Amino acid sequence: MSEEDVRGDGGLEARLEEQETFEPPESFVEQANVTDESIYEEFEEEWPQCWEQAADLLEWDEPYDTVLEDEEAPFYEWFTGGNLNASYNCLDRHVEDGAKNRAAIKWEGELGETRTYTYGDLLNEVEAFAATLRDLGVEEDDVVTLYMPMIPELPIAMLACARIGAPHSAVFAGFSADALATRMNSADSEYLVTCDGYYRRGDALDHLSKTNEGLEDVEHEVSDVVVVDRLGDDLEHSLADNQHDYDELVDEHAGASVEPVSRDAEDMLFLMYTSGTTGQPKGVKHTTGGYLSYAAWTSQAVLDIKPEDTYWCSADIGWITGHSYIVYGPLALGTTTVMYEGTPDYPDKDRLWEIVENHRVDIFYTAPTAIRAFMKWGAEYPDQHDLSSLRLLGTVGEPINPRAWKWYYQNIGNEECPVVDTWWQTETGGMMVTTLPGVNTMKPGSAGPPLPGVDARIVDAAGEEVEAGNAGYLTVQKPWPGMLRTLYNNDERFISEYWQEYSDEEADEWVYFPEDGAKIDDDGYITVLGRVDDVINVSGHRLGTMEIESAIVGVSGVAEAAVVGGEHDIKGEAVYTYVIPEDGYEGGDDLREQIVEAVEDAIGPIARPEEVVFTPELPKTRSGKIMRRLLEDIASGNELGNTSTLRNPEVVEDIAEQVQGD
Repeated sequence: MSEEDVRGDGGLEARLEEQETFEPPESFVEQANVTDESIYEEFEEEWPQCWEQAADLLEWDEPYDTVLEDEEAPFYEWFTGGNLNASYNCLDRHVEDGAKNRAAIKWEGELGETRTYTYGDLLNEVEAFAATLRDLGVEEDDVVTLYMPMIPELPIAMLACARIGAPHSAVFAGFSADALATRMNSADSEYLVTCDGYYRRGDALDHLSKTNEGLEDVEHEVSDVVVVDRLGDDLEHSLADNQHDYDELVDEHAGASVEPVSRDAEDMLFLMYTSGTTGQPKGVKHTTGGYLSYAAWTSQAVLDIKPEDTYWCSADIGWITGHSYIVYGPLALGTTTVMYEGTPDYPDKDRLWEIVENHRVDIFYTAPTAIRAFMKWGAEYPDQHDLSSLRLLGTVGEPINPRAWKWYYQNIGNEECPVVDTWWQTETGGMMVTTLPGVNTMKPGSAGPPLPGVDARIVDAAGEEVEAGNAGYLTVQKPWPGMLRTLYNNDERFISEYWQEYSDEEADEWVYFPEDGAKIDDDGYITVLGRVDDVINVSGHRLGTMEIESAIVGVSGVAEAAVVGGEHDIKGEAVYTYVIPEDGYEGGDDLREQIVEAVEDAIGPIARPEEVVFTPELPKTRSGKIMRRLLEDIASGNELGNTSTLRNPEVVEDIAEQVQGD
């Protein structure tokens, strides 16, 4: 297909820009796991018994007595009386069913190394490390902290912990030493699994020194630290007396047989710390039965995962997406899951597409931030590779604007792959609002309807449902199996953070509020607008930054945008926009005028940007999140804080010079 065909008037790109809805291809529907739209009515009529379909995807040591116990709401309990083990459900049962030689994990290191673990291999390694942990003194219900990058030893450690009934607490490797100490202190964790380092853009990063710095601030005695040697000769290190080499320990326990501990459905599987509005991280508690069944069910129904698939979620396991949709969901279904250690643009911007081609990936699940980067780099990179193996595409992490959705659909999926735009949170455990790819029409920019069995509604400030076409606050009116059970050692904060806003405690009516704004259309499709605290107060008018950003990235020539509020003498606060132009577009007056016009058309003159700053990059954390706090400081002329946690700290100074004229 020629460039003229793609970009010319009336061409493919123009048609896609105008198209508002997309139907799943017949070829996809014919093979999809879920194809009957009556599932919505069925789940509504049979709620909560409908969730037995999720529980049936697992094997139980003891069958559960009750699907849902709600007497102590909002401390709901799922599948009470049931016992099971997550490690057994992700490994042993597949080996017993004849899948010993099926690939479980295919790992790609940043430098090009590869490792493949069959289900048999993975079970052997998990049992050896489970035996190691037991010998170190780890007992049932001890919290083990995992501070590792995207290396296979991370899911191995997770499954080894699950095998012996020890909850794990994964800390993202890009987090600081202080973040590690804070989380170990909160969880009272005496055991740590980490590594010497890892690679980023070809450079060996020293992770052990950062680990040791964090350990100095842990307030209790840390019994044992296991260190994975990732860097070999690229980093010489010596271990402290309580630190042990992972390979030596696993070799000592090779061939060990560790019986999986039967856990109550409500026993904790893991802790996941997430940011809190007070600045103190929240320890989100997820349990074995409800979480695992929900991760498996959503993986099957939304991601359409089958055992014979090669599936790739490009998230980091240090976040909830990696827990649910790299490890627990896919492995519970017996599929092959891909892991990649590095960045998407090293050694070149086609690295991800090279991996898709080499492994014949069927399903690809990534973040809108990454998709906008792919757009900026250009379609020539995916065009270099055969992506015809792809059957389904997904997005996760934040709302995706229609233009990026259509680029993804066209250039990665070749208009043949449904795109599932999924809204969910650390606290929900799994997807909540999205299309079922074998059932629903897709609407770019709109996540879709609530999943079957999920009672998500958009309400106004008084808690009343808004009419179609209006915006309000996203709420969930009924519990679901994957939900968090509480915040670790803080039931009071659990209620105040998630349940107080719209619940009626006296009537025992509990409503979950995730603090996201959203709007709903005539078909019941929900468009998530972003966090309700991400607002700018311009002359007394509260404007959602997500809505403004969505208008900006809809402008031809814009790859990515960030909107923040900055101090203003007259308005109090004004709209500042930071924009990355697409390759081939100039960030000049013409594009600036188009952006301003698009914002005024979409929202009104009140949202007119005070300044449009063009930049080749935005300041981002190593996980890819835009650091809007720094952009706010720049807009307001404040002193800039610490930028050491950024992956591109140099860009902050460049932007500040533009805005402040230094």
